[in-house]
Amino acid sequence: MAFKHFLSVADLSVDQARDVLLLANDVKVNPGRYRSALAGQTLAMIFQKKSTRTRVSFEVGTYQLGGHALFLSSADIQIGRGETIADTARVLSRYCNGIMARVYGHETILELAQWSQVPVINGLSDLEHPCQTMCDAQTLVERWSPAGTFDPDVVRGKTLVYVGDGNNMAHSLMDTGAVLGMNVTIVAPHGYWPDPNIVGRCQALGKQTGARIAITDDTVEGVRDADCIYTDVWASMGQEDEHAKRLKDFNGFIVDEQMMARANSDCVFMHCLPAHRGEEVSAPVCDGPQSIIFDQAENRLHVQKALMIRLMGQGA
Repeated sequence: MAFKHFLSVADLSVDQARDVLLLANDVKVNPGRYRSALAGQTLAMIFQKKSTRTRVSFEVGTYQLGGHALFLSSADIQIGRGETIADTARVLSRYCNGIMARVYGHETILELAQWSQVPVINGLSDLEHPCQTMCDAQTLVERWSPAGTFDPDVVRGKTLVYVGDGNNMAHSLMDTGAVLGMNVTIVAPHGYWPDPNIVGRCQALGKQTGARIAITDDTVEGVRDADCIYTDVWASMGQEDEHAKRLKDFNGFIVDEQMMARANSDCVFMHCLPAHRGEEVSAPVCDGPQSIIFDQAENRLHVQKALMIRLMGQGA
């Protein structure tokens, strides 16, 4: 099940994605088995963007696997003074066993992977957020599997509806659905639809796995029969100057009680966090019984541990 880097869920085969999920579940259920999985290994963590979940989950996860993580703010290393991405990747490869980067431009992730001699993990870019959506998949498999089991195939034929900006979250959710055979519908106003190249890629793969990938601006029909409704902030980090315009453009796209009522009765609510209650989601939905947002947040730890084991662990 070997793969060199983790830049996008689309990089994984169906079997590799299932393997990561099964390992993440075992890491969660049997953590003691993996306490030495990264013994003597070091993960370099490059942060251009601030973070709560990404930093804490990777740092804690590396420690729990017996390794060590280095927090490298772009303002504190030479990349902030003009050192090239290529040189940074080549230097870190001489010191560390893996690189995780949370960056603005996806091109940075691609260049790191091009020049690195060690595995590179995409902790977030403007195009993809694959660690998040793999943990989302783990959370849904946990939720939908029969008691006492964990079966990645349980998501096949289920429908996840993402309501909001067609951003990196929308892209990675489509990738994940297409790989695992789960239907994904993106509900967004015109002008905020996801990258058509990624949509086409996912629709092509979905024909092979049985996943339906659809895009619409209809907030009524779009969420009908949803098994999961998912949203994200309307203005991501770096888009603060667009906040007022986006509030206007996304009027009517809030995930509230009325929207949830149009979905299946057992529909769950997901959010990658941080959440702005009263904007993209109402407080009763975000904090209500259908919400599984903190299960998602916890599973960042377990999926990322699984990824590091597969990429950096003994025998990787």
